[in-house]
Amino acid sequence: MSGEGPPSGKPKKIADELRGLIIRRGMDEGDLLGTEADLLAQFDVSRPSLREALRILEADGLISVARGVLGGVVVHRPDERMTARAAAIVMQSRSISLADVFEASAVIEPAAARMVAISRGHQRAANQLREVIIEQKRTINDPLASNTAMIRFHKEIVDLAGNQTLILMLETLNEVISRAIADVLMRTRVQPVSARRRTIRSHEQLVELIAAGDGDAAQAHWNTHMAWLRRSLLGEHADTIVDINSHL
Repeated sequence: MSGEGPPSGKPKKIADELRGLIIRRGMDEGDLLGTEADLLAQFDVSRPSLREALRILEADGLISVARGVLGGVVVHRPDERMTARAAAIVMQSRSISLADVFEASAVIEPAAARMVAISRGHQRAANQLREVIIEQKRTINDPLASNTAMIRFHKEIVDLAGNQTLILMLETLNEVISRAIADVLMRTRVQPVSARRRTIRSHEQLVELIAAGDGDAAQAHWNTHMAWLRRSLLGEHADTIVDINSHL
């Protein structure tokens, strides 16, 4: 059934099957799913149907098709950049502001901080976060490098909480926020070193609360910190609409 006639199968169904195959095999970035000939034989579908299915998966960012003798269907592992780009398209279409995105992360992170503080591994988590603070101090005089280290601290909090859904949500939000903040810093360079020092002190306070296993205090402290951070980083840019061009 691999002739060039009209599609004999449903491309979406084929795409779903291929997507499931990628997941079941645990395929990683750069893995070869197979050649077009391999997939035609495996799924017993027409070439037009297969090619339309592959276009669906390419649009999702899950594969790319390399042509030629050594070509084939190459798997791409979804990451936060892909998710953030898709989210940014929706956010821009709905005129969602950076402040709105930031407020969403301000709901997630304090709850995650509490989860880390009351976990069995709270001492190990505190030590891991201290390592990030060392990097923050090392880069304090470089706004962009410092911003990267600050974003990492926020990511670590949610990663250490261990909830995969929260991790995915915050990866998406942080990708949008970090690109927007980097753009603001590149254009304005207005954030003083004193603000970064204050951020580091606040991070150190959170780490001590986590080390002490005080979940309620950790959550309350991080609520306050996130409110200050929004004002400090976004400032007059808070009402700026998420821009898909930042994610291309």
